[in-house]
Amino acid sequence: MKSPTADEKRLILFDNPLLEKATVTSIDSFATIWAIALPLVAFSAWGTVSLIAALGLSLCGLLAWSLFEYFAHRHLFHWDPQWPFARRIVFAIHGNHHIQPTDHLRNLMPPIVSMPVGGLIWAMSYAVAGDIGTWLFFGFIVGYVAYDLVHYACHQWPMRGPIGKSVKRHHMRHHFAADHGNFGVTTPFWDKIFSTQITGGGRQASTAANLREYPVHPAE
Repeated sequence: MKSPTADEKRLILFDNPLLEKATVTSIDSFATIWAIALPLVAFSAWGTVSLIAALGLSLCGLLAWSLFEYFAHRHLFHWDPQWPFARRIVFAIHGNHHIQPTDHLRNLMPPIVSMPVGGLIWAMSYAVAGDIGTWLFFGFIVGYVAYDLVHYACHQWPMRGPIGKSVKRHHMRHHFAADHGNFGVTTPFWDKIFSTQITGGGRQASTAANLREYPVHPAE
C-alpha cells in the first residue's frame, strides 16, 4: 500500500470516476445534508408519543448507536478477511483512512454509504416498532452524526479543553500507537469496559498497510 506523499496524494479506490467521486465528502456537504435530514426524521414522528417518551426513546437509540459505533469499528472496520474481494471492501470502507488519516474529504462517511444504510435501519426500526421505532432511529442517527463530526474534528481541528484533548488523544492513539484498541471515538468508556483501551505506546504501521497498492491522485 502506498503511503501519502508530501504533496498529499489521495488514494484512488475505484476505477470508475463517478464512483470514486462518491467516496469523498466535504464538511459543508455533510452539515447541509444532515441539517435537513435530522429534522425531517423527527418531524415524521412528531406528536405520535409524548415529549418525555420521545426523549427517552431517543436516548435509548443513542445508547444503541454507541454500542454499534464500538463494535462496528472493532469487528467490521478492522476485520481481516482472507477473501480478496472482502479485503478490498474493508479497505475502501476504513482501511484507506488508516493510510491517509488526515485526508479531509475522507474523514466523514460519504452520503452514498450513510444515507442508504441509515434508510435501511430506519425502515427496519419502523417495521418492528412503528412510530416508536422512528424515535429510536432518531437517537441512533443523531449519535452517528455526532460521531462523524467528532471524528472529523479529531483529524482536522484543534480540540481544546480537557474533554476535547482527551477525546482526540484517545483516537490518535488508535491511529499512531496501536490500531487494535481505542475503538470508541465518541464513546471511549466502552474501551475501558471491554478492555481495549490503549494509554500509550510507540508509532506502529497500520494493519491496512498489508493490503495491495492502490494508485493515488492529488488531493483537492
